[in-house]
Amino acid sequence: MSFERIGLVFGKEVIDNLRDRRTLITVLLSTLIGPGMVFLLFTVIGHEGSERADRPLALPVSGAENAPSLVAFLEQNGAEVVAAPEDPEAGVRAGDHEVVLIVPPSYREEFGAGQPATVRLVVDESRQSAGSTVRRARALLEGYNQQIATLRLMARGISPAVVSVLAVENVDVSTPQSMAAMLLYVVPFFLIFAVFGGGMYLAIDTTAGERERGSLEPLLINPVARRELLLGKLGATLVFTFVTVVGTLVAFALMLRLMPLDAYFGVQFGLNLESLGTILLITVPMMLLAAALQIIIATYTRSFKEAQSYLGFLPLIPGLPGMVMGLLPVKVDLWAMLIPTFGQQMLINQVLRGEPVSPLNSAVSAVVTIVAGIGLVLFAIRLYEREELPFGR
Repeated sequence: MSFERIGLVFGKEVIDNLRDRRTLITVLLSTLIGPGMVFLLFTVIGHEGSERADRPLALPVSGAENAPSLVAFLEQNGAEVVAAPEDPEAGVRAGDHEVVLIVPPSYREEFGAGQPATVRLVVDESRQSAGSTVRRARALLEGYNQQIATLRLMARGISPAVVSVLAVENVDVSTPQSMAAMLLYVVPFFLIFAVFGGGMYLAIDTTAGERERGSLEPLLINPVARRELLLGKLGATLVFTFVTVVGTLVAFALMLRLMPLDAYFGVQFGLNLESLGTILLITVPMMLLAAALQIIIATYTRSFKEAQSYLGFLPLIPGLPGMVMGLLPVKVDLWAMLIPTFGQQMLINQVLRGEPVSPLNSAVSAVVTIVAGIGLVLFAIRLYEREELPFGR
């Protein structure tokens, strides 16, 4: 095996694909699409949330005349009491109102008798956009309930402290870094897409694309071993993958600097050079795995479009566990490092949260993924050494 011939194949593939505008545009878009989507999503959510928090709560109340003291409390605490629709349930269901408070005629009698006075809060729990308004309305009602309960106890000569069995003090050990990372749980998901998508078009073009154009068979006639051809193509795919991942990380770092997380969500977050370098090192073993998988799949296919359709779904396989991990509590244990790509996503989450990364976990994750990648490379070499290679399958 000659490294000089591998280098020639590598240089040829890199230069050819640098001349291909489609490949360059794909690499550029791959670096921007993830950070751009996160920036747009958080900007819209943060702007909408901050606007909702600043403006007074418009609370439709049906039967306000039955509870004048409750209405006065709501208005004193920033709520704007407005007229309720004739059919509160239909109004909330249709989205015309996010919440409606109904005070039935029996409220006055129950309240005067010192009994629990019934009120109804009409909400649509499936409408996530109304969550902030519903929470504010419930907090106001709870505040009024607590105030009246305290006054009733004091009127009977009973200290309100009698009903306070526990004095719970909340000790929050989270850091601004970990709070922000909780919002950015999608970052590892988009990094996986960069790893498994950055070199995808080059891997397709140098295998299925060459077969479709009829240029693969003449290439195999050259005095270059097939394994050398494969390793040269693999190296070129790795370069484009590496560039895509670096571009994605830089784009995320710039996005975090431009996005006012502190103003929108009350947290501060940023990626310094050390964190960026650590994340890049964590993703390097996955690049070998991804490039080998892409070449294997593209080698099995007969056309560019067929390979593109298969490889388009490839990032979803390692990416979905990362999305689940962001929603469900998963502890970073050594066993998780034995699963390629999954262990790396857990380590990336640790870096984003500002937590120390275990050297043992990093080493085990890297070794397992590299071994898996080398195994796939050897399998790809066997595929390239088949006589049926120029014809597919």
